[in-house]
Amino acid sequence: MIEVDGSAGGGQLVRSALTLSMLTGDPVRIDEVRGDRATPGLKAQHLAVVETAAAVSNAEVEGAATGSETVTFEPGAPEGGRYRADIGTAGSITLLFDTFLPLAGRLDDPLRITATGGTDVKWSPPLDYYRRVKLPILRVAGLAAAVEPERRGFYPVGGGEVTLRVWPSDPGPLALAAPGPVTGARVYSTASADLADADVAERQVDAAVAELADRGVEAVTARTTYGESASPGSVVVVRLDREGGVAGLDACGEQGVSAERVAAAAFEDFEAVADESVAVDEHLADQLAVFVAVAGGRVAVPRVSDHLASSLDLFEAFGYEVAVTEREGRIVLEKA
Repeated sequence: MIEVDGSAGGGQLVRSALTLSMLTGDPVRIDEVRGDRATPGLKAQHLAVVETAAAVSNAEVEGAATGSETVTFEPGAPEGGRYRADIGTAGSITLLFDTFLPLAGRLDDPLRITATGGTDVKWSPPLDYYRRVKLPILRVAGLAAAVEPERRGFYPVGGGEVTLRVWPSDPGPLALAAPGPVTGARVYSTASADLADADVAERQVDAAVAELADRGVEAVTARTTYGESASPGSVVVVRLDREGGVAGLDACGEQGVSAERVAAAAFEDFEAVADESVAVDEHLADQLAVFVAVAGGRVAVPRVSDHLASSLDLFEAFGYEVAVTEREGRIVLEKA
């Protein structure tokens, strides 16, 4: 059994460990789950991941409880079919889905997971970032996957519902080492229906388009959407089209923060993301690393974060090796 120190990697380490366990068939024991957090152990969103992974792979599990600091996971082969996951809070649906995307190469039948929880919450990829930035990157590499939103879920209630579909496919190496300059942008602004009278979605779009114009970038698409949700909220996602792929910016609305300030917040990292020496932002680099480990390729990243360093150690424990090299002023992840 592979033993993993979960004290430094947060929820990302838990999700990646479950993914690799299902891919390799190796049982894993994760100790000190989220041990560096103020409230360590599994939270509702992590427990939902463990329970869904157990269902998908018919795994034997110990420690599947809120607050548990040790989880033992012994999987069978992952199987397609229909599954449901209820996070029960505004915990991130998109991060839950991340656990299952790399399974495409091991599936014999399509996988469908319908999850309820948060669709657009802090510290996780908003739904439109997932749809417009992350999945397109992975589709270019050969991953067959899509998300189908039914209802938005904002903090603090959640209550959103989205279905992930993953078809048997064989993702190849990621080619994200030389992204090239930004050639245009697409803006996606969404708000809950009870904010429509205040034109929140439109104001976020207008402010984002103005931010792009100030940086000499044309917005070729600008879309606004309103939908029913259990609690009010908004989100803006900006997709930057580049010669070698796409990159993304995003920000979630907060009570007392104007729509214009929300849009401005999305551009705090513009210079870093648009830099031709990097292909993805720091958080997406963490999430794509498992695909480099499994399928190969090269990804130019801003830096090796603590989360990414923990992931590299985890890959090695499962028999995968990802190297970090510096080439022509770029920090590149590549399969060794």
